[in-house]
Amino acid sequence: MIDEITSKSDFLNQNIRKDNLNDLIFKKLFDIFGKDFCSIQKTKTGFPIIWVNKTLLIQVIKFLLNSPYFYNMLFDLHGVDERFRLNRKNLPKSDFSVFYHLISIKYNTDFMIKVPLLKNDLTLLTCTDLFPNANWYERETWEMFGIVFKNHPNLTRIIMPHTWKGYPLRKDFPARATEFKTFFLNEEKEDVEMESLKFKPELWGMKRKNDDVDFMFLNLGPNHPSAHGAFRIVLQLDGENIVDCVPDIGYHHRGAEKMAERQSWHSYIPYTDRIEYLGGCVNEMPYVLAVEKLVNITVPEKVEVIRVMLSELFRINSHLLYISTFIQDVGCMTPVFFAFTDRQKIYDLIEAITGARMHPAWFRIGGVAHDLPKGWNILLKNFLEWMPKRLKYYIDVALKNTILIHRSKGIAKYSQTEAVQWGVTGAGLRATGLDFDVRKKRPYSGYQNYTFEVPIGNGISDCYSRVMIKVEEVYQSLLILKQCLNNMPEGPFKAEHPLTTPPPKENVLKDIDSMITHFLQVSWGPVISANESFQMIEATKGINSYYLISDGGTMSYRTRIRTPSFPHLQQIPSVIRGSLISDLIVYLGSIDFVMSDVDR
Repeated sequence: MIDEITSKSDFLNQNIRKDNLNDLIFKKLFDIFGKDFCSIQKTKTGFPIIWVNKTLLIQVIKFLLNSPYFYNMLFDLHGVDERFRLNRKNLPKSDFSVFYHLISIKYNTDFMIKVPLLKNDLTLLTCTDLFPNANWYERETWEMFGIVFKNHPNLTRIIMPHTWKGYPLRKDFPARATEFKTFFLNEEKEDVEMESLKFKPELWGMKRKNDDVDFMFLNLGPNHPSAHGAFRIVLQLDGENIVDCVPDIGYHHRGAEKMAERQSWHSYIPYTDRIEYLGGCVNEMPYVLAVEKLVNITVPEKVEVIRVMLSELFRINSHLLYISTFIQDVGCMTPVFFAFTDRQKIYDLIEAITGARMHPAWFRIGGVAHDLPKGWNILLKNFLEWMPKRLKYYIDVALKNTILIHRSKGIAKYSQTEAVQWGVTGAGLRATGLDFDVRKKRPYSGYQNYTFEVPIGNGISDCYSRVMIKVEEVYQSLLILKQCLNNMPEGPFKAEHPLTTPPPKENVLKDIDSMITHFLQVSWGPVISANESFQMIEATKGINSYYLISDGGTMSYRTRIRTPSFPHLQQIPSVIRGSLISDLIVYLGSIDFVMSDVDR
């Protein structure tokens, strides 16, 4: 059957357009597997979702991967505890489910496969042979839900401590610290915890060359300036050459997805800022857009422009830190101090608009917190005049320096195919020559109305090309900001919709209906009808997305946050093997990650 599935001759001569691609896919799926092989779920995600029996999972994935539709990126993979979900009409019986979100880069389309599982049979075959980046996603799903992936090369804990008991994302696992028994640490428990922290190379998959050679390894992090956060990587060395390495994450884990299940739709917004703490309002964007999809809210044009303006300010702010710390990792100290001066100007502007700096929590469902203050345009105009010449300084003084070029050009390089296989997005993907920027390919918040270019590389992504892509992206963000400055529309700063932000305060003080609405919106949160939605955006470090499931309540039933840094760190061993330790430091600096984005 697989030979039939992978045969492309039936469809290669057809003119496949995006509009009818789904119809063609389903026609071929039904021809191969029969009309009743799946259940089709209708949602507000904007792409097809099918439920299939686990015995057919790998064959269906192979069909989507190898057919002309070429769903070649495993964008996300995770689980859902279905046991307490009330609104499951027309869905297969299941206690848990695992979803596989695939993307066809060629046709710019998505497809999701869901597999229903019963609590007495929580097993699935691994798909790491098809998608190498499934490794970490399956490990996290096993750890959070207890779903076992057969034939997985290393099904061990990845986020939680090795001594952890329970499955955190199951519905019957406590969501608050106050629900646990009082914690105490005696000598016996301390000994167990310390023993679990011992590094045993064999358990990490590291092998000796032969019986006469012992391990030589270096522990880098989790507290090391070159690790860019609470990140640990263990290196197996032959002199200064890296034979193998194992990234170790989870030191920054705060359970943001679990928190979403106990916060109202509005009160969760501050948590989104802290998913990737350098992105600020950028991280609020996919969440509020996904919620707005659930309730069919269309925001005013002014809201769209304001959101774009704040997002691009935070993008520049994040890129400046990345560019300057990359230069610092290579050995030049001065630019990082200059960059903090530039970033201060951005924070001053953000503070003038939102009242906060790093974490404004300023976007709202249906709008923004308040209107733009007087003088915002003057501050933005001054910044747009200031930044280009400063950016030129970084290029001339540091990025054109021959030492930096020799240290980074051709280092830690990977191809376009490898980038897609590992789920790389953002500048790392575009450096390979692939033109995929969500702002252009899947415009949101009015990005289709702006004139800007998407910088792409020449075919191979290396440390130098990645940083230079980000430099050019800063110029393009400045261009977008200039258009925001010159074309800020008049109008309201939030939509007139009952499920948006609470009613104006002056109305609350005048009539009882507004007061009751205000009280319920703030204390309980809005009730959102049962459905599912999805929104991806071009964040500072790649594609960030929110997949929301509402069960008809005031809180999310399941919030899945897909961040770019998670797959980027998983890719490290495949890229850096055979390189020098010093190359690893440059490579880490070129990835542009923060651990809050990885661990969530």
